[in-house]
Amino acid sequence: MTPTPPLVIACAALARELNAVLPDPVEVRVLPAPLHNRPERIVPAVEAILADVDPERRVLVGYGDCGTAGGLDDLLERFPNAGRLPGDHCYSFLAGADVFDALSADELGTFYLTDFLARHFDAIVWRAYRLDTHPELIEMLFGNYTRVVHLAQSDDPSVDARARAAADALGLDFLRVETGLDSLQREVAVGLG
Repeated sequence: MTPTPPLVIACAALARELNAVLPDPVEVRVLPAPLHNRPERIVPAVEAILADVDPERRVLVGYGDCGTAGGLDDLLERFPNAGRLPGDHCYSFLAGADVFDALSADELGTFYLTDFLARHFDAIVWRAYRLDTHPELIEMLFGNYTRVVHLAQSDDPSVDARARAAADALGLDFLRVETGLDSLQREVAVGLG
């Protein structure tokens, strides 16, 4: 009998990158990225999937803490077959903890974009926070930021252009940091190991 492949419950913001580094065979179930705008909904969404998973099946949750204030870790304590990617957010495990910590220490007022967030900035940030219709909110929401850092997983010029456009729209300096997928691949290997 063939064993059931591991399951990855992933945030849609990481789906492309996870699919690029996951070994075969692994099943991936994706939850909507806008859950980050309502982090109290992340834990119930993950729990709904975990409740139907065979307790012998290995599960990796493709989230950081993501604003759940420890709620995701509390949930996973009830499911010994499940673990999550380490860290508070995807920026850390995409860039690597050392790189992310150095960027944060260099400038606390940093707004981070991944490739996904750069591609979907208009929907997830600009329109979601109504900056398109209330530009006066930019100062209120982003007034303490000084720069946008694009943590780039790819060399796609269109994604770079979108990240630069986001920084321009927010009136912030721009820095591109190439992360690739090596750090994520290491974390996934540990998580599925």
